[in-house]
Amino acid sequence: MHVPVWAWAAFVGGLLLLLAIDLLAHRKAHVIGFREAAWWSVGWVSLGITFAFVIWAWQGPGAAGEYTAAYLLEKSLSVDNLFVFALIFSYFKVPREYQHRVLFYGVLGALVLRFVFIAAGITLLEHFSFVIYIFGAFLLFTAFKMVRDDGVDMDPGQSKAVKLLRKVMPVTDSYEGQHFVLRRAGKLVATPLLAVLVAIETADVLFAFDSVPAALGVTNETFLVYTANALAILGLRSLFFLLSGLMEKFHHLATGLAVILAFIGVKMLLTDVWHMPIWLSLTVIAVVLAGSITWSLATPPPSGDADGDTDAAGSSGAAGSSGADAADGVGIPAAPGSAAMTSSDGADSGADGLSKRAASQGR
Repeated sequence: MHVPVWAWAAFVGGLLLLLAIDLLAHRKAHVIGFREAAWWSVGWVSLGITFAFVIWAWQGPGAAGEYTAAYLLEKSLSVDNLFVFALIFSYFKVPREYQHRVLFYGVLGALVLRFVFIAAGITLLEHFSFVIYIFGAFLLFTAFKMVRDDGVDMDPGQSKAVKLLRKVMPVTDSYEGQHFVLRRAGKLVATPLLAVLVAIETADVLFAFDSVPAALGVTNETFLVYTANALAILGLRSLFFLLSGLMEKFHHLATGLAVILAFIGVKMLLTDVWHMPIWLSLTVIAVVLAGSITWSLATPPPSGDADGDTDAAGSSGAAGSSGADAADGVGIPAAPGSAAMTSSDGADSGADGLSKRAASQGR
């Protein structure tokens, strides 16, 4: 598939325009309501689907099918990743009106990092064909862990990236509006919001280890993999706010994602034996995804997980209502020589249910 430079320039230019529109629309901090999130979600999903028809008209049905399969795969993995975002917001007790700003810059960083991961993965496949077997085995391992993991607590505040931030610069003792950094007494200091952003970006790097090899199992065309990833990621923010109160209902989604990852892994391992047609890959991904969602909605969640998830969603959702100026419970574990705050019991208990969801992904 030959992609001229102008096509890349047009797509990147379109991304920057969409990000600028989104930033202007949310330039003032406010709580994203269900209706607003729903309209934005419809817009982003419509854009992703419309782009499939653009690919069809430009490169034919085969390329359009590969893009669509990669887009559905990334979108489905993104939904499960929202649990980790909710966990991070709950742990750091981020006021709701600041959450969109963090996710905006998190997505901006993800767009750059995903391109690096995709380019590296495709380069490896082109020069070392055996890497496809490593990717396939890794996806099978990830699927196995998603099914059997018994739930190890994820502690965002103890990530190496957040610890490094506290060593590089001091952290203020409370949120300072939507500022990530500011100057105090002539010195540059970070706010807790920057620590949250670091945690979000670190989580996305971990997500890429699953999603990029999986997408490469569908197609090895750089343009198709990146456009599918980018357009799926763009809708993450609105999807987060849309599903923030409904996440506990998708309790079988992890099982469905494990099946999809295992399917892609097997497909990669059989690449020299049988070249699976794209329509079959697309059908399996769509059917398993729809089936896991239907199964989740048709059956009640386990009582323990449902209670934990509801509490966590409530903790995250109510964080902003108490005011950003409250100094208690910012949720940054104190480090020697830093001005960081300590975690509150409320944030820890609120994250318990979501930590099980995050752990189910093997991270």
